[in-house]
Amino acid sequence: MSQAEIIISKIRQVLGDERSRIALHEPCFAGREWEYVRDCLDTGWVSSAGQYVERFEKGLVDFTGVKYAVAVVNGTAALHTALKLVGVEAEDEVLIPALTFIATANAVAYCGAVPHLIDSEPRALGMDPYKLEAYLKDVAVIDKGVCINRLTSRRIKAVVPMHTFGHPVDLDPLLELCQKYHLEMVEDAAESVGSYYKGKHTGGFGKAGILSFNGNKIVTTGGGGAILTNDPELAKLAKHITTTAKQPHPWAFYHDMTGFNYRLPNLNAALGCAQLEQLPGFIDRKRALAQRYQEAFADVPGVTVFKEADFARSNYWLNALLLDEQYAAEREAVLELSNAQGIMTRPAWILMNKLPMYKNCPHMDLSAAQNMERRIINIPSSVFL
Repeated sequence: MSQAEIIISKIRQVLGDERSRIALHEPCFAGREWEYVRDCLDTGWVSSAGQYVERFEKGLVDFTGVKYAVAVVNGTAALHTALKLVGVEAEDEVLIPALTFIATANAVAYCGAVPHLIDSEPRALGMDPYKLEAYLKDVAVIDKGVCINRLTSRRIKAVVPMHTFGHPVDLDPLLELCQKYHLEMVEDAAESVGSYYKGKHTGGFGKAGILSFNGNKIVTTGGGGAILTNDPELAKLAKHITTTAKQPHPWAFYHDMTGFNYRLPNLNAALGCAQLEQLPGFIDRKRALAQRYQEAFADVPGVTVFKEADFARSNYWLNALLLDEQYAAEREAVLELSNAQGIMTRPAWILMNKLPMYKNCPHMDLSAAQNMERRIINIPSSVFL
C-alpha cells in the first residue's frame, strides 16, 4: 500500500463509517433545537430582538467565564468590531499569524489597517511569541507610549493570536509582549469554544476576544459570532455599535456614531441556546475521537496526529495530521485519494502572504508557517463520529 492508502485506511478504521461521503465537520442537532426555533416562529420573534439573543449571551458568559458576551452575525463581524473597539484605525498595523483563516486578515483590512504577518510555532500551531519577541526588538520602537514600526513608520496597534483548529496559543508570553510594546490583544478564538489555556477559557485574556458559530463549528447558530470582554464599558459600546449605534427611543431613529448592522437574529440565537446545552458532551466526544486517531496512527511511520500542548486543553475542533518532512510530498496524494473516496480532508490555509491582496503586507521570517502549511492535513472531526 502507498502512504496515502495507509493513511486513508487508518481514518476508515477509526470512523467505522460506510457512508458514501464523510464530511470534514458537520453540525449535530440532538437537543432542543426544533423546540426553540419553533418558538421563534410561533411568536414571530425571529430578528435581532427576542429572548434567545440575551439568553445565548448569558450562556456564553456562564460557559466561558468571561464577564460579557455580545452576539453578532458571524465571527468576522465580531473580529472587525473588536478591532474597532480596541482603537485600531486606518493605516495602523495589526500583528496576525500568516497561517490563519482569511477572516483574520480581512477584519484588519475592513478597518483600513494593514495585516502584519507573524510566524507560527509547531507546539501549538499558532503565533510564536518568542520569535515575535526577537522580531519586535528589531523592527519596533516605542515613541511616547506608542509602538511604531521603524521600517514603515506606521503605528503597530494590536496583536491577534488565532487558536488554530481549537488549540490554544501560548498566551502568557504574548501578554507580556503586549504590555512591553503597548499593544492591545484581540483573541481570535473563532475555533476554540470549549478550549482552555492553563485552565481558563480562551477568548478572555486580551481586551477583547471573539468566537464563531458558523455551521462547521463545534457549536453552531447557522451563522454567528460573539465578542467577549471583561470590560463593562467596552461591552456596552460593542452592543451599541453592532446595533447600528441607534439611541434607544420608542419611535425616533437617532444614531450617534457610525455603527454596524451586526446583531445576531433571535432565530439563530435559539439554535445556539440548544447547542450550548450540549456543548460539554460535544467536547467529550471530540476529545475521544482525537484519542482514537492518535492510537490508530501510533504505528504509522511518517505521520503524527497533532496533540494539544502541555499548557492547553483543546476542543479538538479539527483533527490534524502532520506528515514528516520526508513524506510532505505525499500530501496531495492523500487529499486527492481521500476526497475521491468520499472522505473529506483538506490542507491548511494558504499563507496570507501568498494571497494577492496581502502579498505586499509586512512580515517576518515565516519559515515555520511555510513548513507546517506543506505538511498539515485536516481529517473528519464531526461530533457524532
